[in-house]
Amino acid sequence: MKIRELAQHWEENAKGRLTDTGYVIHLDVEAAARLAAVIDMYPKRRPEELLGELVGAALEELEASFPYIQGSQVVATDEEGDPLYEDVGPTPRFLSLSRRHLHDLASQDKPKH
Repeated sequence: MKIRELAQHWEENAKGRLTDTGYVIHLDVEAAARLAAVIDMYPKRRPEELLGELVGAALEELEASFPYIQGSQVVATDEEGDPLYEDVGPTPRFLSLSRRHLHDLASQDKPKH
């Protein structure tokens, strides 16, 4: 979800699944003031939900901002038959680490017998 879509999302009051992992963050004064304004604007949402969704949207935009760095291996061809090369930039590593952490978090959620 893009940051610009968050306000609409909050208006619709949808809720996502949360982990048990908690984070403590310290904001600079300007960011804290803006967060307080958002909390005032959306009083039906808990501050933790707003922060979580803001961080999630920022991480999506961060992922999209990683540069594509062309590798030497052809991984596919496009519709015109031109080669598509592997991405050796930070995106594949970020995605791989994200999947690993998602798997770890999901396995923590499963009840153990």
